[in-house]
Amino acid sequence: MRPTVHALSPAKLNLALSVGRPQASGMHPISSWMVTVDLHDELTVEALEPDSLSLYAIVWHADAKRRSEIDWSITKDLAVRAHELLEAHVGRRLPVKMRLEKRIPVGGGLGGGSSNAAAMLRAVNQLHDLGLSVDTLADLAKSLGSDVPFLVRGGSAVVEGLGETLRDMPMPADTHAVLVLPEAACPTGPVYRAFDALRPDAALQGARVQAMAQRAAAPEHHEPFNDLADAALEVAPRLRGEREEISELIDRPVHVSGSGSTLFFLCNGAVESELLAGAVAERMGLPCIPVRVVPTPAPTWVRRQPS
Repeated sequence: MRPTVHALSPAKLNLALSVGRPQASGMHPISSWMVTVDLHDELTVEALEPDSLSLYAIVWHADAKRRSEIDWSITKDLAVRAHELLEAHVGRRLPVKMRLEKRIPVGGGLGGGSSNAAAMLRAVNQLHDLGLSVDTLADLAKSLGSDVPFLVRGGSAVVEGLGETLRDMPMPADTHAVLVLPEAACPTGPVYRAFDALRPDAALQGARVQAMAQRAAAPEHHEPFNDLADAALEVAPRLRGEREEISELIDRPVHVSGSGSTLFFLCNGAVESELLAGAVAERMGLPCIPVRVVPTPAPTWVRRQPS
């Protein structure tokens, strides 16, 4: 029976996102309060014999609410790249059989691919008993994307610069939200180009982000903000009408997560989030998922019967 590790790969929400003018490299510095929520992809990795080739499979989970074609090259998948990064770091092959079951929609601003990479780093570290610290994994993760170092840890943190600066923050108490998953796509590149056109003099609001995140209380319905929201609505104009209709229905602000297209709104507890998710789904015909803010779960060993 081969050793196997199972890791949950949580989505993230940007409860605050401030974006600055692009640097010479073309990259935009950010200051963002990020939290992880209990919408998870599921990653299972099984150790193979040292001379084996690694095997990778990516599928939609049976209960995924918003699916799209999994049409990217396996060599470009962030979880696969994270595995290869670990092999390069330790200087030897770490053969695995990977199965990734996705619930987090692709291109929705919820960090699904980045979270998959973070989960792979944590899972393979445990599976092959590498003994790498969380700090080491987060440092390695910087080369994979600005969200990945945060998602190695999860929980609540302010992420700044190009993702390289991360300050852990208190978990906001009993924070519930509803994710609304539109059909519209918001590719990151076009959203940032629209942002540059709309906000040529953009300035980072780091102090505002820090002040929000330092409180242990759940944020008020109106508090989340996102400098990329207007740009996302320019790229996907249908989102504007959907956001306005949802806001009118629930009588509170509706926000954009990351570069979109996921919309979300805050709720007063689990019961309200379930009720409002049902109301919006019925009225709008869009998938809605009640979530709460949670830490990233640790990977766990899976005991399987011999085949």
